[in-house]
Amino acid sequence: MPVYYMPILRIPRSIRLRLEQIQRDFLWGGGALGWKTHLVKWVVKGKLFGNKFSRKYGVKDGGWYTREGREGFGVGLWKEIRKEGSLLSNNIVFSVGNGRRVRFWKDSWCGDEAFCNSFPSLYALVVSKEEWVVEVKVLALTDHDTMSGIPEALEAAHKFGMRIIPGVEISTMFSPRGESGSEEPVHVLAYYSSCGPTRCEELEKFLANIRDGRYLRAKNMVLKLNNLKLPLKWEHVAKIAGKGVAPGRLHVARAMVEAGHVENLRQAFARYLYDGGPAYSTGSEPQAEEAVKLICETGGVAVLAHPWALKNPVTIVRRLKDAGLHGIEVYRSDGKLAAFNDLADDYGLVKLGGSDYHGRGGQGESDLGSVNLPVLAVHDFLKVARPIWCNAIRNILESYIKEPSDMNLEQITRFARNRNSKGGSPVGCGKDLIDLCLSSWLTNEERQNPEFEAIKLKFSNISINVPIESN
Repeated sequence: MPVYYMPILRIPRSIRLRLEQIQRDFLWGGGALGWKTHLVKWVVKGKLFGNKFSRKYGVKDGGWYTREGREGFGVGLWKEIRKEGSLLSNNIVFSVGNGRRVRFWKDSWCGDEAFCNSFPSLYALVVSKEEWVVEVKVLALTDHDTMSGIPEALEAAHKFGMRIIPGVEISTMFSPRGESGSEEPVHVLAYYSSCGPTRCEELEKFLANIRDGRYLRAKNMVLKLNNLKLPLKWEHVAKIAGKGVAPGRLHVARAMVEAGHVENLRQAFARYLYDGGPAYSTGSEPQAEEAVKLICETGGVAVLAHPWALKNPVTIVRRLKDAGLHGIEVYRSDGKLAAFNDLADDYGLVKLGGSDYHGRGGQGESDLGSVNLPVLAVHDFLKVARPIWCNAIRNILESYIKEPSDMNLEQITRFARNRNSKGGSPVGCGKDLIDLCLSSWLTNEERQNPEFEAIKLKFSNISINVPIESN
């Protein structure tokens, strides 16, 4: 009998105490069962007991259920189980697996989703004993030179009660221009509001040029490796990158590992792909200052990524600050770096940090949520970001009011969740659309700003028919 039925059924006290004793002995050993066959074995496998029980009381539903007792057959336990069994079975439906066996993680236990999809964090712990248990509430998605993954991230985050900050990590180059030091690659992070960037077409064209350069750069690296007698096929690198993804150094490094030229990614970078290395190549990256200025002009917060990887961080920070840089990464998974904390103080920059998680796992990959960003740092970031984002949202909405075109409407609904799904209900009035969007984009205090109240009033006279849900 399953132990979890015991609190439900009316069982004589003497029998209940005996069952509890049997359970303790069975689990922990010793007692009267120390030298006897366990109770579970006689019920499941004991043919003699099973046949005798079947002849006397009958069986039902695969042999685990007795017929109703109509005589005083002297087995009070089974009488009580059978008496309450009808009430229990008539009110419980439990169906998992194919009726004969259950795949614990792959079958649907909760709704129509597989258990591993319903509880991905638990599944990750089962699959990998090295997995960390973290609770991420806000995630900034900053893919290299593209924002195409934002809509999918918003949809996935909604299922787990998370918030997504749309962003992008822009690949640039820094030129000393007469100052000491050499040209080197610099990555600049852009963090946008939930509405996304203003002038998104201009930003997308800027990023597309960088991606095109990444293709050329990756092909040059493959060519150099082949000249170094380390044969690689371009098709292999492109397959690792995935359809529509511009390959980078990481994809080339993975191809080298799979081809057996190096033992791991770290070795690929240390020997061949480091800045200025024998297989290193540049693409068509813009100047770092140009990227920072464009981020500021499109309503984003510009942050210098992983400055500890730079050869001349002081010069770079000074020049980028003049271009409009808002912050610098200071925190890593191994703590706060004092040198860059001081650099942030010297130039009045917001102090941030991120896991730089690429989803590849393995040694050297920081875990998602592994950076402990202090609450004060988050507060300082939002203090800088919220006014910038509010201004960007206002500009996007006013652009549609001045010119209610499909292109300007696309700018508003670009990152709206499920706007093309069957579940999205058409929004007929412009005010309804703005109420949905602003409730997701702004705080209560920000929504009460007179400028946004005036915008909502103007939208009330505009007819819009678009399926949309708030994030």
